[in-house]
Amino acid sequence: MSHEGIRFLDKEQSARESQAAQPLPRIAITPEKVRVLLTEGKGVEIDWTDGHRSAWPFAWLRDACPCATCVEERKADNRKAGQPKARSASLLPMYVPPAKPASVQPVGRYALQFNWQDGHSGGIYSWDYLRRACQCRECTFAAEEATGTPN
Repeated sequence: MSHEGIRFLDKEQSARESQAAQPLPRIAITPEKVRVLLTEGKGVEIDWTDGHRSAWPFAWLRDACPCATCVEERKADNRKAGQPKARSASLLPMYVPPAKPASVQPVGRYALQFNWQDGHSGGIYSWDYLRRACQCRECTFAAEEATGTPN
């Protein structure tokens, strides 16, 4: 008997996957207003149709890139979406400019795509992805309650 495809999940992984598998209501993933604060170098703010408001700094968005390459890299480093790479402990650390997109464009009516100044542009940030990754206190508290661990 083959056991291919069987995975054993811990409590946190199981809670995260079951939460991600449940569809959000359309009203929760429909933006009413999207503000990309490119000139200010701040980040993205979205007012959702259900009255919720989300905001993400550009550094978090770059470190949470949803492209396959970045997801695999985070898995290999055991990092969560939005968690920066560990810096090397060198005597003279290299300056790393803050993450900022060179441009941003809508992808259909369902996402944003950033062309980052570091040359990366593979990630498509869907409204669903962004809403599930909301960084407000209310959403991070709810995520902590669901998984039992801080985000």
